[in-house]
Amino acid sequence: MKRVAETVFLIAGLALVDWYIWTEARAVLYQAYASWTFNSQLHQIEETPVPAAPAPRLKRDELVGRLQIPRLGLNVMVREGDDAATLAEAVGHLPSSPLPGAPGNVALAGHRDTFFRPLRDLRVNDRIAFATLKGTYQYQVESLKIVSPSDVSVLQASAEPTLTLVTCYPFYYVGSAPKRFIVRARQLGPAMAGPPQDAPIADSHPAREWPRSPAL
Repeated sequence: MKRVAETVFLIAGLALVDWYIWTEARAVLYQAYASWTFNSQLHQIEETPVPAAPAPRLKRDELVGRLQIPRLGLNVMVREGDDAATLAEAVGHLPSSPLPGAPGNVALAGHRDTFFRPLRDLRVNDRIAFATLKGTYQYQVESLKIVSPSDVSVLQASAEPTLTLVTCYPFYYVGSAPKRFIVRARQLGPAMAGPPQDAPIADSHPAREWPRSPAL
């Protein structure tokens, strides 16, 4: 029985290691591919500008852009969607929130133990850059707060263009974390650079619920 138990635990341990390696590799591979795709799209737009036109609503899994926080060394690709598959490979843009450049509250969600782990060291007044095919939008952190999962007021629409980052809290909690860590930042002026196109149209349904992924 002892040998059987040892064999079972060994197999289970190896399976967990394989799962972890695959999960990490999957995220790294997607981020590399998404970054290459985004850079190619930017180059194409620079080479062949298109007439200004309102952007259609993004489809789920479509690439949104690149999020950067220089002081923390955070550099991650953002994808449309808030389901578990999306958050395993990227930071997710909540479909019910507006896109960068539009009036309102842009909401992004990410896992606390992967892409959004650096947020634990974020400070008020830190700068955040969100690069899209429409240009790069600059934000400044105004507040950091911890809320309960039932408090979705942080995702409500705002009069001014803002950015909200959502992840679970505490950062080193084992299992499904009981709180949510919220970063609120305000947009600093228009896009700094990008193709000569209008900003995306804001979604008419402001975000009022947490991401679909059960754990961030």
